[in-house]
Amino acid sequence: MQVCHGKLAPLRRIKPQDRVVYYSPTQEFGGKVKLQAFTAIGIVKADPPYQFDMGGGFIPFRRDVRWFPAQESSISPLLGELEFSAGIKNWGYQFRFGLFSISDHDWRLIAAAMHAELPDTRDTADRA
Repeated sequence: MQVCHGKLAPLRRIKPQDRVVYYSPTQEFGGKVKLQAFTAIGIVKADPPYQFDMGGGFIPFRRDVRWFPAQESSISPLLGELEFSAGIKNWGYQFRFGLFSISDHDWRLIAAAMHAELPDTRDTADRA
């Protein structure tokens, strides 16, 4: 995973076994066509952050994640049920920070909406 334009500090705050969900506001990075959907879900692996050369002098930091098979899911039908957005008119504002914590309730609700193929809760160890 890569967050906050490849900065290291946010990735250091993430711990192995933390659960992550990617939200995509647009169809393409920097694009104008809205998507407003959750697009990936997984669990952070134990490996520390590392740099990856994307070319053109851009060498962002990343963390490895065990991604689960899942379907893209629009945020719209969930806005009233998600704890981080319920009753909040400007719900999208917090996404501008790039990385924020959500409750277990919200993570499970998103996973269900994405029809994510999650592992047994007793089996979340890293796998290749």
